[in-house]
Parts: sequence; structure tokens; C-alpha cells
Amino acid sequence: MVLDAKQLATWERDGFLVVPDAVAREDCERLKDRANEIVDAFDPAVVSVFTTHEQQRSSDEYFLASGDNVSCFFEEDAFEPDGSLRQAKVRSINKIGHAQHDLDDEFDRFSRQAVLADVAADIGFEDPLLLQSMYIFKQPQIGGEVTCHQDATFLVTVPSSVVGLWFAIEDATLDNGCLWAEPGGHRGPLRRRFVRDEDGGGTRFEPLDDTPLPEPGAGSLVPIEAEQGTLVLLHGLLPHWSDANRSDRSRHAYTLHLIERSAEYPALNWLQRRPDNPLRGF
Repeated sequence: MVLDAKQLATWERDGFLVVPDAVAREDCERLKDRANEIVDAFDPAVVSVFTTHEQQRSSDEYFLASGDNVSCFFEEDAFEPDGSLRQAKVRSINKIGHAQHDLDDEFDRFSRQAVLADVAADIGFEDPLLLQSMYIFKQPQIGGEVTCHQDATFLVTVPSSVVGLWFAIEDATLDNGCLWAEPGGHRGPLRRRFVRDEDGGGTRFEPLDDTPLPEPGAGSLVPIEAEQGTLVLLHGLLPHWSDANRSDRSRHAYTLHLIERSAEYPALNWLQRRPDNPLRGF
């Protein structure tokens, strides 16, 4: 086991767990270099903006196809009123998603380190599948807020099984938009689901429970500052949030979401894979 009894008790109690030095700093630097190479090669012929205000989330074809691709999404505040970029392309991308863990050698290597399979087993996974990945840049000055949400809203299984593995690729601090989470909030209900429309051409939120999520700055939320190489485990029902980055330093992070193979993955999920690109485990 990688996690000890105290860590597992913290995980059960809080719904999140901070594991310092879980991955090597050299691995973080290699992943950052590879992410920048992907952005450098990206031709923004199709401009897709990833809004971090969930009620405005894009449901265009580019977004819906990204479960099978390595796709780049711009920050909301990346553009001038005339449509031109406010700064260089490499400083304008919000994230890369959502299948680079299967389609890119460097991301595959990082995502399938033996220690991560061991951690998944420690927290109760029997046969985890790597469902989606996101490389998040949290750009200086324009890095968008991620409003308070639950990961199970966007990645639905029956029974609910999603867990997020969040890696600090660069130091995450209060100044550059670190995570905040609600300890014990994973014991609350799932508030809503983000699903495909019946015709498959768009998306919508389906309300489930009217219990409010914590507001940013609420006393129930605690900051998770994390040095490079830290792994943060996030239960799928845990409310969490990150502020906008108005500092002069980026806050690169990588997230990987796991689900249990035995759980049902409904067709209503926005993220779907082609039959020739099935989900894989570690």
C-alpha cells in the first residue's frame, strides 16, 4: 500500500487527500514541456473557448468530440473585442483535453505510473479505467475561475464511482488560483448532471437536488496549496473550486479522472469514446 491508515482515514472523512511528492518534479517538467509542444503545434482554425462558468459551457462539436482527441481550448479572456488574441497563443490556452492520456506517449507514461495504480487500489478501486484527462494552464492574469462543482456532475456512472487525481505541475498557491474544497462535502447529494441532449447535438444541466453548493469564500471551504509534484485525490461528490489567476505566475495542473470498470457508463454522458478507442486501465 502507498497510503497509510491515517491517510485513508483522512480520505474517508474529508473526501480529499493531499499527497506531497507523489510524482517526481522531473516528470512534472517533462509533462509541462510536452503540453507546451502540443500548444505550439495547435492551429486554432476552430476557436473553442472553455468557459469556466459552467452554465455557459460550450457544447459545440469541437468540445463534444474532445473525449476522443487531444484538443486545445482557449481562456475566456484570451481575446480582444475584435477577436484577436490579447497575448501569445501559448499564454492564451485554458486547457488541453480530454484523451491525451491514451493518445500521447508522454501523457500516457505520466498517467500510468505504477504508484498511481497502487493509490487507486488503496482507496478501493477494483478495476479502474482512465476516463479523461485535462492539462490546465491557469494562465497569468487571465486564468479563469472554476466555479464550485462536483466532478460527478460531468462524469456520470451508476453507481457513482468517479475520482479525480489532480497533480500540481507547478506550485499552486493562494495567489495563483489553488484549489479549495469542502471537507466532508462528499457526503452530500449530487446536485445536477451535465448530459447530452436527446438528439446528441448539444448539452444541458439536469437538476437533481436543490441543496446549494458552497459559495467562493464560504467558511466551509479550505484552500489546498500544493507544491510541484503533489497529488490531490478528489471524491466525485466533493464540492471544490478554484479562483481566477490574477498573478504574474501560471499554475499548471494535470487532472486524471478514474471510474470503476464494473459501473454503468450511460450514453447520456457528454464524453463518449469511439468503439475503436475504448477506455483502458493502468
